[in-house]
Formats: sequence, C-alpha cells, structure tokens
Amino acid sequence: MTYREERRINRNIQRSRNQTRLRRKRRPRLAGILFVLVFVLVMILAARRCSKDEPGLDRGNLRIKSDKPVLDVQLLSVNEYSRPGIEVDHIDGIVIHYTANPGATAQDNRNYFENLAKSQTTKASSNFIVGLDGEIIQCIPTWEIAYASNERNGDTVSIECCHPDDSGFFTDETYCSLVQLTAWLCNKYGLTADQVIRHYDVTGKLCPKYFVEHEDAWKAFRKDVAYAIDH
Repeated sequence: MTYREERRINRNIQRSRNQTRLRRKRRPRLAGILFVLVFVLVMILAARRCSKDEPGLDRGNLRIKSDKPVLDVQLLSVNEYSRPGIEVDHIDGIVIHYTANPGATAQDNRNYFENLAKSQTTKASSNFIVGLDGEIIQCIPTWEIAYASNERNGDTVSIECCHPDDSGFFTDETYCSLVQLTAWLCNKYGLTADQVIRHYDVTGKLCPKYFVEHEDAWKAFRKDVAYAIDH
C-alpha cells in the first residue's frame, strides 16, 4: 500500500467517525425540537378546543367572538306546517333546542321540516339548525315565526342543535358554532345572555336535554355567550 493510499483510507475513516459523532450530537437536538413542536401543537389544540370534558367546566375565557357565522341559507317553502310566513313584531329572546334525533345531520333535520308541507304530520321548524360539524343551516328568516317554542314563537329566534347520541351532549364543533351564533343574534337584536333560554324554560320539556339535566353546563354556556357578546 502506498503512502497516498494509506492517507486516503485514513481520511475516509476519520470522515466516517466525524459523521457518526455529528449524528450522535444531532439526535438529542432533534429530539428536543420534536418535543417542542409536539408541545406547541398540543397547546394550540387545547386553546382551540371549546367543549368541556365534564359538566360545569368554566368556559368563560373562550376566545369566541360574536362575528356573523357562516350561514347556509336554505329557507323552507312557505307552508302551513313548518314556515307559516308570519312576521314577528320584535325579538325578546333566543331559545336553544336539541333535535332529539341522535346522529341526524343539520341537512337531515332541515329536509324533515321541508317535508312536513307534504306529510302534514305535525307543525315543527326552527330558524337555525347547528350540525354535528358546526355547520349552520338557516331555515326561516329571523323576522318570521318558527314552530319551535310554543307560546314564545312570536318573540324569539329558535336554534336547533344536532347531537351524536342519546345524552344530548353537543360536539365541540356544534358547541362553538352555537356560542357564536347565539352571541351574534344577541348583538343583532340588543339582547343579553340572560335572554337566552331553553325550550325547557318555556314549557318544561326536556329540551335541550343535556342543558336541562346539567344546570352547571347551561350556566357555563350562557357565560360563554356573555363573553362572546362583548368580543
């Protein structure tokens, strides 16, 4: 072996050793960077999460604003059974409902209301429906009566909410959209969070079920609405 070949081999060996040392140094650094990225992601998700893990959790610091939400306007046909076309004189409250139809989407419920014009099985409707993914369908203009809240039909806006199971608990997306929609309507009509009520408060009906069975959850919701109204 020549001197030149020996030097070349030694340089290759040294280069390999240097690369090995560099990789060893990089591993802790990469692990640290990865940990920081994961931590930041968790914090972002935690900040964006707006549903509670247990009834009564204080959600008063949610960063939900009362900006006008995205509305999918699909007005019902004017008919005797779901959209009578009767105008209201004024709005004194917002009434929160649940569909009592686990797993059904906002579109399913909107189509049910529309079909009542043909089936004529009952009179029912709502101004808005909030879906499982937070989508909002508007079925009836806010200045018209909806068949939702009995004797309060004439001076309130009604919001139906979809839910995934029999508990009536709303998904994160449904809850966030409900808070924003309610706060926006309150600002639009000069209402306070105290004027947001449940169907239960009108007739004693178990609606919306989760908010009736968990009074602390209902208080937390109205607190979130009050926060959003002011932001």
